[in-house]
Amino acid sequence: MPVITCIDDLKRLYEKRVPKMFYDYAESGSYTEQTFRENSSDYQKIRLRQRVAVDMTGRTTETTMIGRKVAMPVALAPVGLTGMQCADGEIKAARAAEAFGVPFTLSTMSICSIEDVAEHTSAPFWFQLYVMKDEDFVDSAIERARKAKCSAIVLTLDLQILGQRHKDLKNGLSAPPRLTLPNILDMMTKPGWSLRMLGTKRRTFRNIAGHAKGVKNMSSLMSWTNEQFDPKLDWSKIARIRDQWGGKLILKGINDPEDARIAADFGADAIIVSNHGGRQLDGGVSSIRMLPSIVRAVGDKVEVHLDGGIRSGQDVFKALALGAKSTYIGRSFVYGLGAMGQAGVTRALEVIQKELDITMALTGVQRATDISRNQLLVPKDFEGDWA
Repeated sequence: MPVITCIDDLKRLYEKRVPKMFYDYAESGSYTEQTFRENSSDYQKIRLRQRVAVDMTGRTTETTMIGRKVAMPVALAPVGLTGMQCADGEIKAARAAEAFGVPFTLSTMSICSIEDVAEHTSAPFWFQLYVMKDEDFVDSAIERARKAKCSAIVLTLDLQILGQRHKDLKNGLSAPPRLTLPNILDMMTKPGWSLRMLGTKRRTFRNIAGHAKGVKNMSSLMSWTNEQFDPKLDWSKIARIRDQWGGKLILKGINDPEDARIAADFGADAIIVSNHGGRQLDGGVSSIRMLPSIVRAVGDKVEVHLDGGIRSGQDVFKALALGAKSTYIGRSFVYGLGAMGQAGVTRALEVIQKELDITMALTGVQRATDISRNQLLVPKDFEGDWA
């Protein structure tokens, strides 16, 4: 068993054990990938203030997210195709999150369905919803989430039109992968992944197959998926979904103070500062740089969460210090899942919690809820002096 001390250790194993098509799917952004890279690198511009002679016994990383007690201010973000990173990946990730005491968010574009995850877990999970042109499908997905006792819907707002990701196009991304000679040769070098995938029935988009009209085979499934993201998505459509759901609602994809103010007035339970992991609008500002202005814009009207670029507990600490109530990890848990299955997701969470705890100790903070900007040194130009 390799010694895992950081998320990068998991990433290196992940690259060795998962087919290139799915590694590239996770580890990429749109166009030049500038925003994808800066989502992570911008954390490095922030420094921490070391404090001493402070009683550091009784530290706790516990906090709450939309009223739910969590072991640390981290949730597993919705990631499409998670079940192609590892057989039954969404089930394994959800189980790891449940045991650890953090929320799991299931993507609409998951391989394991809402029902699959509900059958194999006991803690309520969150369901991420894309707004599709087919309103019957959207309505059905909401009812399925309700029946599965999902405790929140995470509504994604920044994918009305799919951003271009060069690697996915060049790899011919599909689920399951097409049996072309390059794909077969690649999968032959990943025998563990291949054997486990052969042992599961879950190898396609099970939230869509059997639930969307006209989807009868792989060809029609891919065609439906590519055509269904709704470019007409506006606040009236969001209101319709909010009213139909009637439960906790988190709005994901807010990356501008003006949109944040609208979302806060709209009545969401939380907003997620996010640019879709740099996979949509390339050239946009990183989530962590946008966070302070969004926090100022909404005040205490709505919980502000952050998604994007988190690879350590120190990144979590910095996001909280800049005003986020909580954070989400996507790629960090996917690395663990692809590397070691459910145990790898648990290890990713353990690594991040330990880093968060030690950083709290060395900056003089006993409770995660007490982390503030007072523990940071932030460059004066961090938010940018944009014209």
